[in-house]
Amino acid sequence: MAHTALKQANRKAKKSYTLSPESVAFLEALRRKRQASSTSAVLEDILRNVRRETEKKAIERAVADYYSNLSPEEEEEQVRWGEFAMRQFPDDLA
Repeated sequence: MAHTALKQANRKAKKSYTLSPESVAFLEALRRKRQASSTSAVLEDILRNVRRETEKKAIERAVADYYSNLSPEEEEEQVRWGEFAMRQFPDDLA
């Protein structure tokens, strides 16, 4: 039964989209250049990269927001932890 659930999770949805001739030519050129099995594989790769970049930027924003909202006391504590951590490495690595 677990095999069936995994198989369903990996199933791809067949969709149809209308693209400009320039976009189609671009995708086909990428498919040939990358020696991809299909244009769908190229699109999947592009979307995966965009999704990864979007997630990375969201994490970076969350971290920046966290540190920009620290109180002066919390900021000083973070500095002390950073200094402590740096002392744990040999001098040639720091």
